[in-house]
Amino acid sequence: MKMKNEFRSGCPIASLLDIVGDKWSLLIIRDMLIKHKKTFKEISDSDERIAPSILSARLKLMESYQLITKHKLPENKKENIYLLTKKGTHLAPIIIEFTLWGDTYMREYNEIDSINGLKADKSTIIDIVQNKYNTMVVELG
Repeated sequence: MKMKNEFRSGCPIASLLDIVGDKWSLLIIRDMLIKHKKTFKEISDSDERIAPSILSARLKLMESYQLITKHKLPENKKENIYLLTKKGTHLAPIIIEFTLWGDTYMREYNEIDSINGLKADKSTIIDIVQNKYNTMVVELG
């Protein structure tokens, strides 16, 4: 299921932003990658309160570009779970960079949550996040 490609230009940054540069997509990826949210309900229950129609549209868009896949739970065939693909988990460096930048520069404007482990080496943080996610996926079976 590939959606119609309507990219603004051939620029790699613009192309990426055309897919995940909206207000919600990176937060969905954050929740999946770091918080290990897998179901529509888990993702929609985030602090940012994404509207169900927007969440549905973003999940379909990300699925069409193979950033995520949709599966049924083995024990509950009625409920879908969403999992990041390898392509999706490779967005970890972007998520970590955004997190580090926000933690450093947004504290004067907003009460930013404290996150343990942000002072470690960036590549270590990225490896830990990706490995924990991949372990969770393997444990799902």
